[in-house]
Amino acid sequence: MSGTGVATVGDCRIAYRRAGTGGPPVVLCHGAGIDDATVSWRHAIDALADDYRVYAIDWPEYGNSTGEVTHTVETYVEILDGFLETLPFERVSLAGISMGGGVALGYALDNPDRVDRLTLVDSYGLGGRLPSALQWKVLSQIPGMTQFGKLAASSSTRSVRMVLDSLVADAGSLSDRFVEDAQQKLMEPGSIRAFEAFQNNELSFNGRVKTNFVDELESLSVPTLLVHGKQDPLVPVEWSIRAATLIPDAELDLIDDCGHWTPRERPDRFNESLRNWLPDPQYAPEPQYTKAGMPGVTRASSD
Repeated sequence: MSGTGVATVGDCRIAYRRAGTGGPPVVLCHGAGIDDATVSWRHAIDALADDYRVYAIDWPEYGNSTGEVTHTVETYVEILDGFLETLPFERVSLAGISMGGGVALGYALDNPDRVDRLTLVDSYGLGGRLPSALQWKVLSQIPGMTQFGKLAASSSTRSVRMVLDSLVADAGSLSDRFVEDAQQKLMEPGSIRAFEAFQNNELSFNGRVKTNFVDELESLSVPTLLVHGKQDPLVPVEWSIRAATLIPDAELDLIDDCGHWTPRERPDRFNESLRNWLPDPQYAPEPQYTKAGMPGVTRASSD
């Protein structure tokens, strides 16, 4: 069973995809740029649905979510906190990719008692400098350049693959479905606006980043799986390798022939790793239905 829903968090309406009717709850957090819950998590949602209650959220101004916010990791942590308050569970497992990994990590550091297991995928927040971020930052400063590039990139599946080539290990081997999902995002009006704001708030021209949790990793008490594509051209794989040595209870899974978009480049391999890490479905907590009817929370019928 799968469907969609909307949760009101402050002044935002947070859209999410929902799948599964039993098992431990898992919340999936997508990254920045041409992304949303479907683009990063399409296959993971399906793979988890039989044994877990899955919630894949769209950040404000991504996907079907709305709301004007300051696009920073700190703000997204607050959004995630508000969303989790609408769920009928005291504890959830979190998985986040790229920017979403940084958000999930920030939340887990602040609320370890609310997180059962944590999965960080090619994650932001594990280092102080992104060497390849400069080109994105420069382009975002040129008036109209990002929108022009977005329109040009969405003109054909070939041009979409060229865009993705800067993020993945082998754009030519990507599934048509992945390319179609990315193309759809590129064609949406305003789909890149939140990313531009995030870059302005989080990245400097020398590649230094605003959010860096390295000094806090030794205090993280949540069991953590770090998954990273060995050929990730955006986030250095060394970030996850170092984090695995600092987090007290951590496992590291490096995936061959894979770039930055692990759940879509190597979906079967990634889903196997994630399922093996998540809590045993036999030990699912009972929902606390006192939260299920909270004002401002609506769920669409299953699709």
